[in-house]
Amino acid sequence: MTELTHPLATVPRGELVARAEADPHRPRFHFVSPAGWLNDPNGVSQWNGTYHLFYQYNPEGAFHHRILWGHAVSTDLVNWEDAPVALEPGPGSADPDRDGCWSGVLVNDGGVPTLVYSGRHGERELPCVAVGSPDLLSWTKAPENPVIAAPPAGVDITAYRDHCVWREGSVWRQLVGSGIRGRGGTAFLYESADLRSWDYVGPLFIGDASAQAEEATDWTGTMWECVDLFRAGAGVLGGASEDAAPDALVFSAWNDGDTRHPLYWSGRYSGDTFEPAALHRLDYGGRFFYAPQSFLDESGRRIMFGWLQEGRPEEASVEAGWSGVMSLPRVTTLAADGTLSFAPVPELERFRTGHVQLPGRVLVGAGTPVETGISGKQLDLELELQLSAGSVVRLGVLGSADGREETAVELALDPDGSTGTLRLDRSRSSLSAEEEGLDAEPREGPVPMPGGRVSLRVLVDRSAVEIFANGKPLTARAYPTLGGEAVTLTAAAGTARLLSFDAWTMGEIFGGERTLFP
Repeated sequence: MTELTHPLATVPRGELVARAEADPHRPRFHFVSPAGWLNDPNGVSQWNGTYHLFYQYNPEGAFHHRILWGHAVSTDLVNWEDAPVALEPGPGSADPDRDGCWSGVLVNDGGVPTLVYSGRHGERELPCVAVGSPDLLSWTKAPENPVIAAPPAGVDITAYRDHCVWREGSVWRQLVGSGIRGRGGTAFLYESADLRSWDYVGPLFIGDASAQAEEATDWTGTMWECVDLFRAGAGVLGGASEDAAPDALVFSAWNDGDTRHPLYWSGRYSGDTFEPAALHRLDYGGRFFYAPQSFLDESGRRIMFGWLQEGRPEEASVEAGWSGVMSLPRVTTLAADGTLSFAPVPELERFRTGHVQLPGRVLVGAGTPVETGISGKQLDLELELQLSAGSVVRLGVLGSADGREETAVELALDPDGSTGTLRLDRSRSSLSAEEEGLDAEPREGPVPMPGGRVSLRVLVDRSAVEIFANGKPLTARAYPTLGGEAVTLTAAAGTARLLSFDAWTMGEIFGGERTLFP
């Protein structure tokens, strides 16, 4: 086995899969790469009934390096099978993607599956195209690559990569994520008849990096990565302007190599511009749900995936042989207030076993925690709660038997009963948080709680935690050291009523041996 020369390649490639599988923090019902490095979801789609998940992949080790396109397929969005690597960097010194095949999308070009992606050559990232076989298992790069020779002339950009491509009438349109130095993030708009020759139209919309403080959870950054534009309701992008549903311009805020958080503007895309109405946080976990990409499946649902970054130091991931988790697929819908609402796809319910149901009861502040009798590291929890003004309900997961470790989901209703908050407390998630350099910062955001009512869904998969409270998501990572599986429930303040509590154990999506190159 050839040893790698990259400074982070401390684990021989032949040991990566075994090390990854042995790591107790590796999720079991979320999609993860066979080993090595995983980041952005790419080309997410459904093609002739089969779901396809491509992703940024480095099989050499658990670090971002010379990126390939990994590929997995599924018939139900739950069980995934590894498919052959879709794209690899070109071998020639002049190949536009010799240093990596970076993020992109899949489109249907008159029945021909076509990838539009960023090819990296040195410090440049430029749009490239590849055409697939009917089963999407083999790909041929276009001889015209790169199909856009350079970023817009005369613009001082911070970066230029990632794509959103759609058919509008008789032409193709494309957004490329970027940023204008001294102003803010942007998405450059292009138009083409054939996906090969592109005309520059102009910036769709330019953000203002000075509008918020850099530490703000809604700072829009100096560059927009992984831009995604879609009609939030049932209408068609670029369709009738009288459609009441807003358009959503999704992006991940980036700054000088620092991945911040996903955001979206609600507003209206019309002609060659986007008129923003309001800025929103997409996921309260910040960088733990990054680079999201969505698609319409054959039943008309908008489904979104995101990248769950690690919360432990890079050295720990390298030693473990793997890094990065794909989110569970989410259905994206339009809420009554015009914002986006999210829920795990219902297909995940087929993966549930061992149902436990608790009776309703009143929870009293500072009272004895409810003996749930629920335990596990792979769980799907559903709760219906009625909070009184000023109350706080705390759901503990991944708790140790001695109570020293616990990851806590908190729901709070302000004293005046007008504002609700979802918060994830990771201060006691791991006894070794400080020693091992784990990210243990709390994450939180507002949640509408009409009448104090909350529907809470919590999915725990070892180190991956995805939370949905009345359609608002919070995603994060936790790394307990004591192997805790306890689940507790209590009112930390005020009183609340537990209306229902259902819990299930979740299985494992990969049963057989996996290889770095399927």
